[in-house]
Amino acid sequence: MNIHADFSQKAVVNTHEAPWLPSPMAGVHRKPLDRIGDEVAIATTIVSYAPNSSFPKHAHPAGEEILVLEGTFSDESGDYSAGMYLRNPPNSSHTPYSKEGCTIFVKLRQFHPDDSATIRIDTKNTAWYPGLVPGLSVMPLHEFDGVGTALVRWAPNTIFNPHVHPGGEEILVLEGVFHDEHGSYPSGTWIRSPRYSTHKPFTKSEGALIYVKTGHLNHKLDR
Repeated sequence: MNIHADFSQKAVVNTHEAPWLPSPMAGVHRKPLDRIGDEVAIATTIVSYAPNSSFPKHAHPAGEEILVLEGTFSDESGDYSAGMYLRNPPNSSHTPYSKEGCTIFVKLRQFHPDDSATIRIDTKNTAWYPGLVPGLSVMPLHEFDGVGTALVRWAPNTIFNPHVHPGGEEILVLEGVFHDEHGSYPSGTWIRSPRYSTHKPFTKSEGALIYVKTGHLNHKLDR
């Protein structure tokens, strides 16, 4: 299965409008954003666990990244409520489930093979740092081999400088509305911009909170 599989092209998905597709397990549904492969795939996905649903134990040979969007996601290592950021490194394994139900943003098989850290960050209780322009606040989540992941909070009416992303950029709008000269992206929008893409982002009266990953499109993915 190939979905937005050409990483040299920009992709934009309103995840609130995308249909839920069944997974192999009852009660677990998915909205694929990009995907190369079938059940074992390079993938970026919104995943929904109904209350008391689960997935059998499985390994992640090339790693897994999770941002909990709603509810509580669990596995044998703990319970993770909305706002938790998780990284399970290459060759890790777990048995995920949710008692109350949850929605998560998941990236699979997109790790550097030497990126071996297990990470758990509660973004609801982690410090913000000033960004490069007034009105911008940044919460770094992870950095490895030129790939950076962060949450970025935009105050209303913030304007950033025009800039280029040599290694590409990926955004999930979590709150508010994010804008650039190419369009307006409300909460729930996923944007993947290719290597050497450029833009001049800004916000209007709503402000925005976004998940951002940069540099990862420079790396060969584990196909």
